[in-house]
Amino acid sequence: MKPEASNPNSSAASRFDAIIIGAGFSGLYQLHCLRDRLGLSVKLVEAGDDLGGTWYWNRYPGARCDSESHSYCYFFSKALYEEWEWSERYPGAPEILRYLDHVAIKFDLRRDIQFGTRVRSAHYDVADNHWIVEAESGQRFRATYLITAVGCISSANVPEIPGLDSFKGKWYHTGQWPHEGVDFAGKRVGQIGTGSTGIQAAPVIAQSAKHLTVFQRTANYSVPARNAPLSAEFKQYIREHHDEIQEVVESTPNGHPFRISETRVFDLHPAERQKAYEAAWEKGGLQFRAAFQDLLTDKAANDTAAAFLKSKIREIVNDPETAKSLADIDHPYAAKRPPIDTNYFETFNRSNVTLVNLRKDPIERITPNGIKTRDNEYELDVIVFATGFDALTGTLLKIDIRGRDGLCLRDVWKAGPRTYLGLQVPGFPNLFTVTGPGSPSVLCNMPVSIEQHVEWITECIAYMRDNGIERCEAAPEATEKWVEHVNEAANATLLPRVRHSWYLGANIPGKPRVFMPYAGGMTRYRAICNDVAAKGYEGFVLTRSGQGADAKAGTALNDFEAAADISTPGV
Repeated sequence: MKPEASNPNSSAASRFDAIIIGAGFSGLYQLHCLRDRLGLSVKLVEAGDDLGGTWYWNRYPGARCDSESHSYCYFFSKALYEEWEWSERYPGAPEILRYLDHVAIKFDLRRDIQFGTRVRSAHYDVADNHWIVEAESGQRFRATYLITAVGCISSANVPEIPGLDSFKGKWYHTGQWPHEGVDFAGKRVGQIGTGSTGIQAAPVIAQSAKHLTVFQRTANYSVPARNAPLSAEFKQYIREHHDEIQEVVESTPNGHPFRISETRVFDLHPAERQKAYEAAWEKGGLQFRAAFQDLLTDKAANDTAAAFLKSKIREIVNDPETAKSLADIDHPYAAKRPPIDTNYFETFNRSNVTLVNLRKDPIERITPNGIKTRDNEYELDVIVFATGFDALTGTLLKIDIRGRDGLCLRDVWKAGPRTYLGLQVPGFPNLFTVTGPGSPSVLCNMPVSIEQHVEWITECIAYMRDNGIERCEAAPEATEKWVEHVNEAANATLLPRVRHSWYLGANIPGKPRVFMPYAGGMTRYRAICNDVAAKGYEGFVLTRSGQGADAKAGTALNDFEAAADISTPGV
């Protein structure tokens, strides 16, 4: 290797074996694995002033996890799992942040994290086989391995509505929420957006606001979360059944702590089916989606769930016109992210809450005093944008990432993201992405997917170091075959049928309409990744020190389906 001073572009860079970007669930575990298991020198850089990732930025009213607490955590350490005690079925943002702080203290992670460091660029130096990472401050780091752990929903989407700059009041995006909070008392609040975030935020905002006006473009399903404090008995069960719970989350398609029913919708007579739906509604949460095996693969089956949920909206909401607008849902149930809520539909029975159906009366502009629709004007003191994120690719593409021969990731992904296993991109050696596009990511309980990714990346780097391999890079032919498989998996479900889904990037003007996550299920994905590793990292080009590329490793799998049972889709 050349001396550090020989390269003028990296002479001032601090040198490490690995650089990790992002201090959420992914980055923290990746730091622990590379530093404490492999003994590497590692620096984790984080844009925020503290750890937490998604939960550091998303502190909006009602921010809460939609995975059950005893599964929304790490499983790699049995001692960690048994010593932490969750308070609720679905933990709120403050409790999740306390958990991650506990993890950081237990494993002494903070000493290798640099906060307040937003990455501007990451360029690969082929001569030295290093990544040169530059922060917006101008500080530089260099490392053999670069791992992006920037999160799937971390790039806030503020829609370009004319007149926003003229608004005299305050406006906020839920994904960039002030850490000191926002006082809505006595305020006229307008909330734009009724996805998962808006469904969580509206009931809480309505409790203190003088008036809340919810602007709905796309009506959405939602199932009651039935959130409640965990009983002492259940807490004891969690402490005593780590292995059993881990086995369930790692063997189910979505990584949740419950099995999906093997019963198909039309196996039951209508009365029995109604009874099953009522029981699932009372149980609440994402377990409603697990009531039948074929809800996301059979449109006729899905129609029965959709009809049930729409009838519940009409039962709950008192005003017939408001109920009609809320139940005017134009997509299959769970084909978009399926929200769960606490009193969302009940909120529209409050005298201080109004629903505006933007399909009938679209927003024209924001005025100094509020929001002007085609037919009305609403005077507001505060506007809340619950408008989601430039998901899966947004944060990565904000960084100027350049690989071999100056290849720019923005150019490579101009027509949509193309990865091998969601882990690597051809032309970008030793760059690994945790839960990137092309992996189960947002279709899964995230910590389960994150642990699998981090452990696979760690084992790959260990394999490289043990075998004198300098570079690992996804092969183009393997990448193309994986992209085809990702599309096949999606098309076996109802997911791609939703034209306005953020799974396809449809919420971002100009973004390519490509289904980004892998819908084949976490269980199947894990088996494929294990098979790839067992075959000497098949589908990757491995270059040894002083030698050429390993041709065997550059050969794509003949058939991804051969690595796992694919008899049913994994969503």
